[in-house]
Amino acid sequence: MRISIDKKSSIPIYVQIKNEIRNIIYSGMLPSNFLLPSERKLAEELNVSRSTVISAYEELKSLGLLESHKGKGTIVANNTKNKQLSIRNHTVPLSWYQFFDSNVSSANNHDIVDIINSVGGEKNISFSAGIADPILHPLKDIVKLQKDLWKNCGNDMLAYISSYGYYPLRESLSRLLKSRNISVSPKEIMILSGSMQGIDFIGRAFLSKGDVVIVEEPTFMSAIELFKLSGAKVIGVPMENDGINLDVLEILLNKYKPKFLYTVPTFQNPTSIVMSLEKRYKLLNLAYKYQLPIIEDDPYSEINYENIYLPSLKALDTYGYVIYLSTFSKTMFSGMRVGWTAAPAQVIKKFALLKQMTDLHVNTASQYILDKFLREGLYENHIKLICKEYMNKRDLMLKILEKNKSLGISFNLPKGGYYIWCKLPENISQTQLLLKCSKEGVSYAPGNVFYPEGSDGKSYMRLNYTFENAKNISIGLNKLMKAIAELLQNTNSSTVNQDNYFGKPII
Repeated sequence: MRISIDKKSSIPIYVQIKNEIRNIIYSGMLPSNFLLPSERKLAEELNVSRSTVISAYEELKSLGLLESHKGKGTIVANNTKNKQLSIRNHTVPLSWYQFFDSNVSSANNHDIVDIINSVGGEKNISFSAGIADPILHPLKDIVKLQKDLWKNCGNDMLAYISSYGYYPLRESLSRLLKSRNISVSPKEIMILSGSMQGIDFIGRAFLSKGDVVIVEEPTFMSAIELFKLSGAKVIGVPMENDGINLDVLEILLNKYKPKFLYTVPTFQNPTSIVMSLEKRYKLLNLAYKYQLPIIEDDPYSEINYENIYLPSLKALDTYGYVIYLSTFSKTMFSGMRVGWTAAPAQVIKKFALLKQMTDLHVNTASQYILDKFLREGLYENHIKLICKEYMNKRDLMLKILEKNKSLGISFNLPKGGYYIWCKLPENISQTQLLLKCSKEGVSYAPGNVFYPEGSDGKSYMRLNYTFENAKNISIGLNKLMKAIAELLQNTNSSTVNQDNYFGKPII
């Protein structure tokens, strides 16, 4: 018997319990003489007082739906009137929430879905999603490669493939990683449906309920949610100008003995901070000292505007502590959903088993195309093109922000990646700003979604500059600045501050 209650509802809890049981009986799911849980047991399951359950049971007895028998407990009444109730007339809508696993039920952050759904609207200007500019997709090259591939290997491109991924692509990625100073064999590489799948597999393979995962604060919103879905407790460590605060990290390592550390050391999401070389070495030494595995997420390092080429943690790791994740979603096609992981062989083997049990393998044709794109030497030229275009867009956005600095906005200067991390002026209501921007057809990502505790980060926003064209950046950002200016003018008025609400943003 599944019962769902809402402790925030104005309806008394005992009435909710009574109504739930009554509807289940009416639906025919509980037959006559069905033994209900004892008051104490049901109270423990619902985390309510025993007197609350007793009151609900008494109400149901007064309706003739339940009976109590000494030594037998509380049962569904054997009542001919109840038997004659029409199931069709008393069927209630199914409450799907009562069937969700407890971990899924606690993950209510739908922001990434809402952000992606907001993109591409006819009048919407989106600074919220981390999406590549579709105009810059190397479509002509892909069409040519695809034509040749279909002609020469069409049947193979439509066939099943290994869960580890297309081996020639893994060879090409091994060569690509060598340019990032990472030496791994193709057997230590696995193709994924985006790097997010790697985070998901780590959660499934390694995390149990109650395990602790340390993340940078702020960090990638979907990583937070995926770790929480695994039942893990996610704890944030503040960021400094050169990366994660290692002093705070070591305190937490001693206190919590975490299972993993998740980091985006190069052009971090959402701050675009680059972890210094000194800090990278120190972080690895802490990992070795405390036996701490590291998840290194590296989607942005090649989107580099100022020739900052620091070795990845994976490149510096000499003891196999780092699981490395990367993707083509930020450099090539957001919708192709091809990423990869480089990890110790035993980890790759476990991930391949999980891949086999979920979606079997990444789209075969996509893997053939990307392998050919890498082998033909087209990738390097494409990276140069997008870096030039994205830097121009970044500079345009920075120019507008600088012009409006008198509003009290502060922001970073990203040297690569996708985002500008902004601090809003004091006394600005995040909720009111989101509402105002929504009415103007402009969206951004509110800062609270990047923190393990959603109430943090309310004074920040993340702006993406890669997706929109220059015209829309100018129009949309000026609308956003105007909305901030108008809210600042109204700060002394008797408006209700709604910043205690941090549900999904309206975008």
